[in-house]
Amino acid sequence: MAFGIALATWVVARREKRPLAAYGIPLDKAFGARFWEGGVWGFAMLPAVAGILGLFGHFRIESVALNGAAALRYGIGWGAVFLAVSINEELAFRGYWLFLMARSMRFWPAATFLSVLFAVAHLANPGETVIGILHVFVIGMFFCLTIRRTGTLWFALGFHATWDWAETFFFGTPDSGLIGAGHFLNTSFQGANWLTGGSTGPEGSVVALLVLLVYAVLIHLRFAKALYPDRPL
Repeated sequence: MAFGIALATWVVARREKRPLAAYGIPLDKAFGARFWEGGVWGFAMLPAVAGILGLFGHFRIESVALNGAAALRYGIGWGAVFLAVSINEELAFRGYWLFLMARSMRFWPAATFLSVLFAVAHLANPGETVIGILHVFVIGMFFCLTIRRTGTLWFALGFHATWDWAETFFFGTPDSGLIGAGHFLNTSFQGANWLTGGSTGPEGSVVALLVLLVYAVLIHLRFAKALYPDRPL
């Protein structure tokens, strides 16, 4: 799917005689500083959520589940999976479609519409909750904010990949209601589902929503100037 959406984006760029940078995907910045910075932010968000819950006795690290070669193998494997997930979803729900829709309705109306579609696409996931779906919408808007301020998708791509990796592999929690095999840590949550996320995982927690809003403020301060046009030409 990641290959398919990347190929489709390239074909459209060729047909429209535009560089991929017009859609927020400059190849000269591929996997560069913005990608890795986004990766740090994405991974750090889960310890922030878990740490707040842990302060009040709602989260605990029980034990290490994998060691040595097994941990390395699963870590790399899940890393590849979530890089592909990130490419697929960012190009499908932002990328070219954000460029196209922003041309006709401006950036933020387009971002809102596509974030609603992003949330709807997650409705079929088993174990999803209302707060979890709300979180998907909000993080879609957050990704659009990073695109607006950095001018590219690379920050969002890095963030998206490491957030999912931290949930599924590193902390071994549900991710959008899905549980993956082969995780580094055994962890547990105690408390009401709206607080801990329940079957959805940490992104179904109101704490995650609050942390994400703080992140949005930090992005506003970190990248003060909008680099992606409000209405692309």
